[in-house]
Amino acid sequence: MKELTKAEEQVMQYIWKLKKAFLKDIVEQFPEPKPAYTTISTVVRVLVKKGFLQYESFGKIRRYFPTISKEGYFKKHINSVIANFFSGSKSKFALFFTQDEDLNLTELEEMKQMIEQKIEKLRENND
Repeated sequence: MKELTKAEEQVMQYIWKLKKAFLKDIVEQFPEPKPAYTTISTVVRVLVKKGFLQYESFGKIRRYFPTISKEGYFKKHINSVIANFFSGSKSKFALFFTQDEDLNLTELEEMKQMIEQKIEKLRENND
């Protein structure tokens, strides 16, 4: 799967939020000053070409919808980061965050609790 540019990702964020949207709906989501309608139209065409969006036609008007969920894209994107920066090791990726000096004890304990819950769930499923 191809990665999204910053502009493409911003448009996708709005489409994920709206679920289905006409071009005018997408443009309306942008803060002032809004980008040109033609600029967003170009980004949307690229997203269709890349396979991130599909559309339904209503005469000359198209309603766009995502072909991948926000969570699905995020998971593939994170897996790419893990492959490229952590030799494919999810444990090295997790360890990277524990070395962040900005994490306090409470945050580390929350991470530990989430990991322990996941371990327990996996043990239950294997029994």
